[in-house]
Amino acid sequence: MVKLKIGMCQMMTVKTSKMDNIKKAKEIMEKAILQGAEIVVLPEMFNCPYNIKHFREYSEQFPNGDTIRMLSNVARDNSVYVVGGSIPELDKDRVYNTCFVFDDKGNMIGKHRKAHLFDVDIKGKVKFKESQVLSHGDKATIIDTKWGKIGVEICYDIRFPELMRTMAMNGAKIVFVPASFNMTTGPAHWEILFKSRALDNQIYIVGVSPARNTSYSYVSYGNSLIVNPWGEITHRLDEKENVLVGEIDLDYIDEVRKSLPLLKHLRPEVYNNVE
Repeated sequence: MVKLKIGMCQMMTVKTSKMDNIKKAKEIMEKAILQGAEIVVLPEMFNCPYNIKHFREYSEQFPNGDTIRMLSNVARDNSVYVVGGSIPELDKDRVYNTCFVFDDKGNMIGKHRKAHLFDVDIKGKVKFKESQVLSHGDKATIIDTKWGKIGVEICYDIRFPELMRTMAMNGAKIVFVPASFNMTTGPAHWEILFKSRALDNQIYIVGVSPARNTSYSYVSYGNSLIVNPWGEITHRLDEKENVLVGEIDLDYIDEVRKSLPLLKHLRPEVYNNVE
């Protein structure tokens, strides 16, 4: 059996001091590592408040940013893989919502730029427009690791099944989703989306959220989770800041796919034939 321990780091990320947030992220990752995590995962926009007015101010350019160096150092010094949540990335005057991924030598082995920007206006509840500051990513992200291929999405990306299917069909066995659903979308859709994407593609999906802070303008739902290829939630946090290390069995993917061969039964010739 191929087992893997994943550390979900559900941290509070709304301090206006960027260095305080970086320090907190390092500390919470180290807690997960002490519990045996082989891959540690941070939330979306963990180094800054989740507010478009802060994104450019907190942005970093690879490889020289304080946050980026910290992620690489934690990976190298502890011989773990790091899925670095997401941070604002600056590239040629454009800002992206980007997840940097590092191997156990501290090398950056991939990054995902959020492809679908959160531009919503739910009457009387949530209004947010990331595109006022952020630019779209333009790729599905698949990364080779010593356990096989993994994929990365960021938050709103999970609502678009085409992206997850692309990664699954190209060999990703686990997809990591740093995400900050709010108190409107979280209770309504968080669990449904993660379970649906996992069972549709018969893969593991790991969703890591910031902890909930009800005193801030954007209140995250929390409830970081791991969903298995059968669509079952195997590990879940509540809304508070915490660490959870969950073990998964990658051989279970093959077992599920043999018993219910959904991906073998796909018929793209039908889906492209519209009358």
